[in-house]
Amino acid sequence: MTYMTKYYFIGIKGSGMSALALILHDLGNDVSGSDIDQYTFTQKPLTAAGIPMYPFDPANLQEGMTVIRGNAFRDDNPEIQQAKKMGLTMYRYNEFLGEFMKPYTSIGISGTHGKTSTTGLLAHTLSGVAKTSYLIGDGTGKGVPGARFFVYEADEYERHFVSYHPDYAVITNIDYDHPDYYKDIDDVVSAFQQEANQTKKAIFAWGDDPHVHELKTDVPIYFYGLKDTDDFQAVNVVRTTKGSSFDVLFHKQPIGHYAVSLFGEHSILNSLAVVGVAHLEKMDPAKVAQELVSFDGVKRRFAETDYGTTKVIDDYAHHPNEIRATLDAARQKFPDRKIVAVFQPHTYTRTKALMPGFVKSLSQADAVYVFPIFGSVRESHGNVSSADLAAKIPQGATVLENGDITPLLKEKGNVLVFMGAGDIQKYEKVFTDALQADK
Repeated sequence: MTYMTKYYFIGIKGSGMSALALILHDLGNDVSGSDIDQYTFTQKPLTAAGIPMYPFDPANLQEGMTVIRGNAFRDDNPEIQQAKKMGLTMYRYNEFLGEFMKPYTSIGISGTHGKTSTTGLLAHTLSGVAKTSYLIGDGTGKGVPGARFFVYEADEYERHFVSYHPDYAVITNIDYDHPDYYKDIDDVVSAFQQEANQTKKAIFAWGDDPHVHELKTDVPIYFYGLKDTDDFQAVNVVRTTKGSSFDVLFHKQPIGHYAVSLFGEHSILNSLAVVGVAHLEKMDPAKVAQELVSFDGVKRRFAETDYGTTKVIDDYAHHPNEIRATLDAARQKFPDRKIVAVFQPHTYTRTKALMPGFVKSLSQADAVYVFPIFGSVRESHGNVSSADLAAKIPQGATVLENGDITPLLKEKGNVLVFMGAGDIQKYEKVFTDALQADK
């Protein structure tokens, strides 16, 4: 790849795009980009870094720029058309990332869910032991000159991750999701098979996932989990209201004692993936343990805020297994309090295809509230509704029509877990503003 000094991002506020922009800025490049005017949480670090963000306009393009286009933008986009007209070098986001990572020992974290949390945990831990650049799907990115490692989140949507050829791959799980793109679970497995085929050194995968065991690879697969059959096994697990601690065995031999200030069984599994990578790269277990315990999470993953006696947790969970994991974490940390699930389904196709899973996972909560379905650019309507979901919840559920949060106010003093990948944060803010006004 020929590195230019001027990078221009079309769709710079996208979570992966903003993270990549920060990386290139850190490495001394001139970075700018365009996007919608509406505020998004990803723009805060871009603003702090002094990276210019402009409204979409073909006039933004200048000679000598290398253009990186977000995967959501099609060829009819006016800026893309202008870049082509000017003959500018242009990459899709995933294509550029695939080239960028080649000089590093690269570690890609994939999976239907758990990617962002695991990427954040791995990036944090490795950074404390060796020079590490990283790209996290919550919009966080850091470029370190002379880095040994590059840790990145590998997104399976539309098979974007097959643009990458990592040294190591972590596969947290393989479930059916993105029904607007994948036709069935076999289609999803085929995408992960291609990722596995392109991995150079080793794969780390959750041992309890049946679909991971279907993968055929030329590199070793190390399974991690809580069972005797796992290569990296957590034993002597203790879960408290402060976090979790455990010992790790590799092929039945102890390699260290670890603790995390995180909650839920999935946090232990994520930690095992990190320990596995560090072990194969011959890192000091004591240093790894020290970094693990100091990690306090990523954006929009079990992010807690207190409003008097009311605890509000914000989480990106939008798949049944993510919801299950998030509610499991809430139970661990707050075993004696009422857990209230506040969920905004994301896309009609996902809601319909995964309905039984949503019902089962939301049923873990003591009370359930559901906002109307959040559609997408590709999918603005469908033949399913939040009322259909609410009607199937055994303990009953309340649909919050038209964004009306009034029914939620009766849950003051409880633990409210807001979950969703759409715009649920705007309703969450209305709710917390009401709490503060009612002091």
